[in-house]
Amino acid sequence: MENKMNQPIFNSGVHAFQGPHHTVEVPTSTLTMGVRTLPVKDHILWTIFNFVYGHFCCLVFLALIFSVKSGDRKVLRDIYGAENYSSTSKTLNIAATFSSSLVFVIILFAAGVISVRPR
Repeated sequence: MENKMNQPIFNSGVHAFQGPHHTVEVPTSTLTMGVRTLPVKDHILWTIFNFVYGHFCCLVFLALIFSVKSGDRKVLRDIYGAENYSSTSKTLNIAATFSSSLVFVIILFAAGVISVRPR
């Protein structure tokens, strides 16, 4: 059984439009885009927040350096380098945020704002 999609519409041999039939080639253009990847986060806002509010040791300064390097690699379209620097920046930001939060809680305990004594 033949597929009906492959059969011509007019079987009688008479065309709907009489006269010479011309085929016109239409010029086409092809636009090739690069491989689409997920955008790499450089964590610059998180780093600036830690730099302003929780500057603990030199972790935030190092995170700032790696965030800027990640942004530079994104501009150069070096995805692998940007992801590497971004990952390092994220790890340093996590460590800095945790350390700053821990120091803040210890200061609250030392000041007597938070107490562990039962009432």
